[in-house]
Amino acid sequence: MPDDTQQQLLSWFQANGGQFDVESLGFTNFPDSEGGRGVMALKDIPEEHVLFSIPRSLLLSTQTSHLPSRFGPTAWKDMQLNQGWTGLILCMMWESANSGSKWKEYLAILPNHFDTPMFWDENDLKELDGTSVVEKLGREEAEQAYREKVLPAIQSRPDLFPPESAHFYTLANYHLMGSRILSRSFSVERWDSGEEEAGASSALTNTRSHEMDVDSPDGPEGEHGDNESEVEEEDDEDSSDTAMVPMADMLNARYGSENAKLFDDENDLRMVSTKPIKAGEQIWNTYGDLPNAELIRRYGHIDLLPLPNEGVGNPGDVAEIRADIAVSVILQKDASLSEDSLRERIDWWLEEGGDDVFVLEADLELPPLLISLIHLLILDRGEWESAKSKGKPPKPKIDAYILGIVHEVLETRLKAYPTTLQEDESTFSKQITRNQKHALVVRMGEKRILHGLLVAVRNLQAKHSEKANNKRKGGGGGDSNPHKRSRH
Repeated sequence: MPDDTQQQLLSWFQANGGQFDVESLGFTNFPDSEGGRGVMALKDIPEEHVLFSIPRSLLLSTQTSHLPSRFGPTAWKDMQLNQGWTGLILCMMWESANSGSKWKEYLAILPNHFDTPMFWDENDLKELDGTSVVEKLGREEAEQAYREKVLPAIQSRPDLFPPESAHFYTLANYHLMGSRILSRSFSVERWDSGEEEAGASSALTNTRSHEMDVDSPDGPEGEHGDNESEVEEEDDEDSSDTAMVPMADMLNARYGSENAKLFDDENDLRMVSTKPIKAGEQIWNTYGDLPNAELIRRYGHIDLLPLPNEGVGNPGDVAEIRADIAVSVILQKDASLSEDSLRERIDWWLEEGGDDVFVLEADLELPPLLISLIHLLILDRGEWESAKSKGKPPKPKIDAYILGIVHEVLETRLKAYPTTLQEDESTFSKQITRNQKHALVVRMGEKRILHGLLVAVRNLQAKHSEKANNKRKGGGGGDSNPHKRSRH
């Protein structure tokens, strides 16, 4: 049975045109390990069954809130509130301050507390040292956007943001709304809200039933986004296609468990079952099978499932390697190289669309782009000039010398963690706090992949060594470094 706030949400939803199959599904509280509050099938549900539908007018975005129009479209853009998520955060704060808000019942059911690392203390954050999480939090960027965009906007319009409602516009509330967007927003097709012109749909694509997932692009500001380079990259983008979608965000998600998806129709959004669902089973949406590092950063939880080999974790875990680690290793191996010369090559690589972060997955395959970059960095001067003139990076060919560099890159990456995998596995069975446990699981997931790749690289090195020995026995000779270069 739904509690009072859930029942109020359902009543509000239906009163505003939402359709909810009350005979087939209902709210319930699952164990924390299964997501907590969620939606359960009350009877067997067939595939392609519409679980609920949401009118576009119920979406909360910069398109549906009245704040942008009352603030003035020109002023809204002049204060850069159309960039990133800042405008949507301000809309959500404004709607929360408005007792007559259309979304009052919806906002009342949204979480007021998050277990994401953005809200951890310094001691708990240290548990994430070495992981890909810390550098993506962006607290400073988020607070800069609050100071430079939100506060000036509020101070410029006391008629919209009266002093007596100042407690709705605090930095803490800004972080709260940003975390709500980060964890619960969807990316939707842009459309004409239709409130002034009923039936307008020219902004929609002609494709109906467009599949939608939980909003995957990170917000461009701070915790509501990724690192500084992404802030700059997305700085001019209009995020009016990011929306809070009432009812859709009541579904939990877990790796490999998806049995429902949100689809975009011309006038509404529909949550549809993607496979038969048995009575008593949870209705699962999808986060895109994210690794635990992203789950903890965005949602404050992790997935602990049986792994193919042994133990528990998230089968979708990844480890990341930055290009500067490869640069550092190569500089140590070859004293004739300079950081400036490699920086020129890195800049060219990025201009050509190359990555500066490489993702290692559980399949333990070496990323071809990482191999290609290493080749680029060790080219002699003539080869480098040729590659640059052709606009083509080297092919990702693997040999013994390249494997040696990759091996050192992996070992260097592992040194970024303050603990070893063995120490983490020993700690896993001990009594520790929730945050410590989550950080531990994230570290272990990344380290398993790095260790697995180290083993794979050593196996490849052994094969190359055996091949070289056989070649020497046959009189072919060999060279441990086929990439000897001329610098001049």
